[in-house]
Amino acid sequence: MPEFEIHVIIENKTGISDPEGETILNDLVLKGSFSSVSKIRSAKMLKFQIKEKDKKSAKNAIQKLCDELRIYSPMVSKV
Repeated sequence: MPEFEIHVIIENKTGISDPEGETILNDLVLKGSFSSVSKIRSAKMLKFQIKEKDKKSAKNAIQKLCDELRIYSPMVSKV
C-alpha cells in the first residue's frame, strides 16, 4: 500500500481574532521596513504519514482522525 504525506493546516476561522498574527504584524513587521503588509494570520501545520490505497482515502482518513480526536476546536478553528 502506498504511503502519503498529508498536511493539515489549522487556523482560526474568519472573524475570530488571531493575537499571534497581530503581534507578529505590529511588533515585528510594521516596525521594520515592511509597511506594505496589512495583515498576518498564524496557523499550525501537522504533517501526517499514512498508508492508504489512494490520496483521497488518505485525506479522508486524516480528516476523520482530526475530527474524532478533536485535534482542533471546530468552534474557532478550520482545517
